Amino acid sequence: MSNRSNGPRKVIVGTSMYNMFHEYPGLEQRLEELGGLIDQQAKEAAANYPGGRLDIAALPEVAVSGEAHGSVAEVASPLEGQVLDVMGAKAREHQCYIVLPLYMAEDPERGLYSNAAVLLDRKGAEAGIYRKVFPVISSDTEVAEGGVMPGKDFPVFDCDFGRVGIQICYDMAFDEGWEALRRKGAELIIWTSQWPGQIHPACRALRNGYFILTSTWRNNASLVDPTGDVIREIRGGDGVFVEQIDLDYVLLPWQPTLKGGKAFEEKYGDRAGYRFSEAEDGGIFWSNDPGKPIMEMVRELDMELRADELERSRPVQDRLRGGPPGLD
Repeated sequence: MSNRSNGPRKVIVGTSMYNMFHEYPGLEQRLEELGGLIDQQAKEAAANYPGGRLDIAALPEVAVSGEAHGSVAEVASPLEGQVLDVMGAKAREHQCYIVLPLYMAEDPERGLYSNAAVLLDRKGAEAGIYRKVFPVISSDTEVAEGGVMPGKDFPVFDCDFGRVGIQICYDMAFDEGWEALRRKGAELIIWTSQWPGQIHPACRALRNGYFILTSTWRNNASLVDPTGDVIREIRGGDGVFVEQIDLDYVLLPWQPTLKGGKAFEEKYGDRAGYRFSEAEDGGIFWSNDPGKPIMEMVRELDMELRADELERSRPVQDRLRGGPPGLD
């Protein structure tokens, strides 16, 4: 369930799938290409959601330097200078947050480089940086991705629409980051990656109760909701998509009075929205009424949340069996 309850929070998220397995065109041309992906997302947002605008745009892993050949010292770029000037201007142009991945030159004199994703705010300024905590380690040299330094923590960034976390590619294989972001209240995770995936992000989203937006080089880029449902995707060739989500939502399990979601339709009409899965016997529900938060609707309909169902059931089960179940 969302961490806030002050009414609908509609957010227009955008992402891209961009295959960079070709000759590197140089930094200037690459930044122009990435800016074009942001332009496409902003244009689609304006067309699909009149009166709205793109809130956050995602780009694939190491997009700034993708497929540039050489050690990390040879392909990394500093954030300050051309990269921030160009992409910061793009954020200001469209008044959106941008997740900008790159091999970042942090302190070349000391040999410090990272696989990073920089969050730019709507004014084009640095809002935060996530450094990949679990870079790929070479099997024969024990070098991390050509010489990057692994990151140390999992920050959550407070955007004007909600709380955002970032993970990068191989981070998917490790539990720590996804669990830390849940504990810190992240509501939307951007997974920027060369490794495509839908089952892995779906498992993470379902387990931790947040949206995951992926941006990749190939196969698919996807948006997964907190039920684990892939609600939007790019398949095949390069492309972008935008989708509006609501970060104030509730997850409801099957219950007779819910009627598979029709109880919300009958009482609220299009003032409420939902996706209900008969295959999973549950769904995600949100409000479209600025004057009535989704939790108020849930209370008026006397619906039971999954967390409340579990809290109600567990002590009775323990009492009936004479204690908690054995875990050995």
